[in-house]
Amino acid sequence: MFGEGRPGALLDKALAGAGIDREDAYVTNVVKHFKWRPAGKRRLHQKPNAAEIAACRPWLDAELACVQPRFVVLLGATAAQALLGRGFKVTEQRGRFAEWGGGPGGAGSGGERPLVLATVHPSSILRAPSDEARHAQMDAFVADLPVVAAAVRGG
Repeated sequence: MFGEGRPGALLDKALAGAGIDREDAYVTNVVKHFKWRPAGKRRLHQKPNAAEIAACRPWLDAELACVQPRFVVLLGATAAQALLGRGFKVTEQRGRFAEWGGGPGGAGSGGERPLVLATVHPSSILRAPSDEARHAQMDAFVADLPVVAAAVRGG
């Protein structure tokens, strides 16, 4: 489950910084299993391939249909490209709402499509080469989220 470990702690910090209560957020993964490789005492997750993403899509669609979110925040290129298409570039289009063509599970509570925003995955911040770069990336990550917070509040 996403939200455990260091990336989850960064997500919690970013949500709090944007004024979003983690208890009000439903957090899930595009891929329901992870490939990993050992790195000392740690396990490093590896990017899923298209077949793995496609195999997990029915579960994601079912979750979205059940939850019927008004807003969806996609963390990282894998999530963004899974729902917005392979041409979506998080580095160029992050922090603003995107048009989601949808698919099963894409309707919100009133039957409308949820607003979708993509940003980086918190684990990418942890991989930054220096403390200075990590702080700058964290600031940019937090800056992406007030767009959602304002929309939640109706602003």
